[in-house]
Amino acid sequence: MEEFFYIVGGAVVVAAVLAAIAKWLEPALRRLENVLTWTSTAIIFGAMAFICAEVVMRYGFNSPIPGHLEGSELLVPIIVFFAVSYTQARNGHVGMTLVTDALPAKVRRIVEMVTLLLSMGICSILSYFGAKYAYGLWDYDDVTMTPPYWHTWPSAAAISLGYGMMAVRMWLQFLHAWKPDTFPDGPADDSNLHTAE
Repeated sequence: MEEFFYIVGGAVVVAAVLAAIAKWLEPALRRLENVLTWTSTAIIFGAMAFICAEVVMRYGFNSPIPGHLEGSELLVPIIVFFAVSYTQARNGHVGMTLVTDALPAKVRRIVEMVTLLLSMGICSILSYFGAKYAYGLWDYDDVTMTPPYWHTWPSAAAISLGYGMMAVRMWLQFLHAWKPDTFPDGPADDSNLHTAE
């Protein structure tokens, strides 16, 4: 329980520092989100090529690629969590707004701010414990059970990074909702993928 209070205290201090540098943090975070999203996209194509090669080797040459299943599974958290903050920045996550849309504008704003704060706190805690878990995997050199013995810590570290970036993004969104004239807005969703607004 003591560790939990240290986490909360640390999150408050970090949030205060991030609020002080929000104008410079927003563009830097946006660039990092873009880089990680492009990396996630490249990993998706790499995983597809890897799986196709495994199918060809297994059924065409009766020589499966060792560790293909574990390797592919370890890529999934990296693919998802590298792009999760980018999606949050553009309000791209699936959400139910039936109730909040019916609220008056002031109440809706307060509900969204409280939701962002609670979500930021949860993501901060998950990021901390994810980093602790990833460090444990790295420390005792955890690998998969079959050759080529893939290291497992990069997947765990990607989860921690994703949750940490989500926490920072939600904090910036909270600050903008609280004082839009003082704190910069996140990137707009300029894609035409949405059929209805």
